[in-house]
Amino acid sequence: MMQKKTLSELLHDLESEMRRLGYTNASIQFYRRRWQMLLKFAQERGEIFYSERLGIDFVEKHFQILEKDFDRKLSQQDTQELRIIRVIGDFQLHHTVLRRYYKHKEILTEPSFIAISNRFASYCKNKSYSVVTIGHYIKQSARFMDYLASQNVTDCTTISLPLIHDYIRTLMGYTYKTVEQNICSMRTFFRFLLEIEEVQTDFAAKTPMVQARKQTRIPSVWTAAELKTLILAIDRGSPKGKRDYAIILLACRLGMRCTDVKHLKMENFHWEDKKLVFIQSKTRTALTLPLTAEVGWAVIDYLKYGRPKIDSSYVFVKHMAPFGPFSESDHLCRLIKGYMEQAHIPVLKKRRGMHSLRHTLASMLLEKDTPLSTISDILGHIDTDSTSVYLKVDIKKLKECSPAFEEGSDHE
Repeated sequence: MMQKKTLSELLHDLESEMRRLGYTNASIQFYRRRWQMLLKFAQERGEIFYSERLGIDFVEKHFQILEKDFDRKLSQQDTQELRIIRVIGDFQLHHTVLRRYYKHKEILTEPSFIAISNRFASYCKNKSYSVVTIGHYIKQSARFMDYLASQNVTDCTTISLPLIHDYIRTLMGYTYKTVEQNICSMRTFFRFLLEIEEVQTDFAAKTPMVQARKQTRIPSVWTAAELKTLILAIDRGSPKGKRDYAIILLACRLGMRCTDVKHLKMENFHWEDKKLVFIQSKTRTALTLPLTAEVGWAVIDYLKYGRPKIDSSYVFVKHMAPFGPFSESDHLCRLIKGYMEQAHIPVLKKRRGMHSLRHTLASMLLEKDTPLSTISDILGHIDTDSTSVYLKVDIKKLKECSPAFEEGSDHE
């Protein structure tokens, strides 16, 4: 069994890892000052090893951050102070620095890992995965390889199941969906490594898949009153307001995905036929939607009186310099949140982003007894299995779909 390291030894190794990760000298100097305070605090208590209790007592005494407030919204300064002790605890437990946001643009620094990551990107493109999916796979596999580097593993040939399991343990604390997404990315990465004979073991088959069952997830939806209030909060007299109004209508009236709205081009609008025709980014299949008068006039109003005069084939563009189309990472969540705050709609724990507007259209169609197959066609689902999740938002429909529901209720 490896001998437990003293706090002083632990901080020495932590500094070496932070330097490998590219932390600036200024950041490391800041951490050092806090570490010296912590070492003195531990010495006064007669402790030579780090513990969670030691860290908690330290921030309570020196920064008046109480343990009962840890899960509340803290100031930026308090969050930074808390981050210092959490980094030490994470490093002691996992021998790596767990970060939700990477401090430098490039995650990987090892040449062998960079080369593998580039080959993996080509592999994903050849598999015709969507741009968003490829982005997730590349970033999350890079984070796994960055973890390997923190464990002094410098190439993929020495990957082992214990290493994989140790990495999965570092995901503890992330949302269920994030863990599922990370493991899915890793399994795809492991299949790639096996295919190019970088590894000899089928780690994909041996890595447990966390299933977030779509049929049991209840989508976030808006009430008709909330949706009306949200739309009324948009300043349709301003250029940005004209753009946002058209975007939100495309999502809540036509059920378009955020990515498809961002990718819309002039040629997708068949004005004479009153149709919107485009290739879906997720399924790569063509979809034709009716261009209603409300949506059509909103888009025309934006194109004529709101859109910046820039040379771009994309309909919707940013309204702050540098002007141009939205990036793949722009999920437009802040756009929705901003209007929710203006309309005084509570920002609940349930997510209320662009996708929730798509869910809302599905639930409204369901309430009007629209057949599931028709809803599938409108949403661009390949089959009704993907659409059936929307039944979960309507208990009345659940009763109709499950004969055993009424029988079970007699025993309550």
